[in-house]
Amino acid sequence: MTSNAPIVSRAANASSVTSPVTRQISPLLAVSAAGVTAVGVATGFIRYLDRSPIRESSAPGTSAWGQQLAVAGVACALYGVARWRHGRRFGRGSGRLLLLAPLGRNAAARLSAAARQASWRIAAALPLLAVIGYCCWRVGEQVTAGLDPNFTANAWGGPTYLGAMACHYLDIALIVGASGWLLDKTLPRADRAR
Repeated sequence: MTSNAPIVSRAANASSVTSPVTRQISPLLAVSAAGVTAVGVATGFIRYLDRSPIRESSAPGTSAWGQQLAVAGVACALYGVARWRHGRRFGRGSGRLLLLAPLGRNAAARLSAAARQASWRIAAALPLLAVIGYCCWRVGEQVTAGLDPNFTANAWGGPTYLGAMACHYLDIALIVGASGWLLDKTLPRADRAR
């Protein structure tokens, strides 16, 4: 008979590593983002099924790799500044969310507080939430619609599937990051709204 103690020990260690992050995620916001992304996947699949049998040719200059490399450099610099500021604000290794903050429990509490107050803050947050929702939908759509060579023929990063996805996801990450930052500045702190 073999002992399962090493397996149980490894599973316990793995759960202790991920649990501080997963405990900070709002189930409602995470399920909402996943649902909108799934609708995007379905929309993209419908678009893929309706693809044209005639292949489009790639127009020169539409791949925009030079511009996207500049955007990637700006994204790396912004991420570095955000990490630095996050470390100064909460302490290095605090375990608080940075990239997943728009899906966090704190974001959900702040959204609820703004909705209860029915102030200008919730009106200002709605367009930003719509932008984040659209980005989730678009990410999903690109997964399946991008399988059509015509979908990526003249896309930024195209004509390949991986190149187009890399460029579009970089743009979406920046848009969601900017929207999350604006939401952070717009929404009331959950503790102040009570």
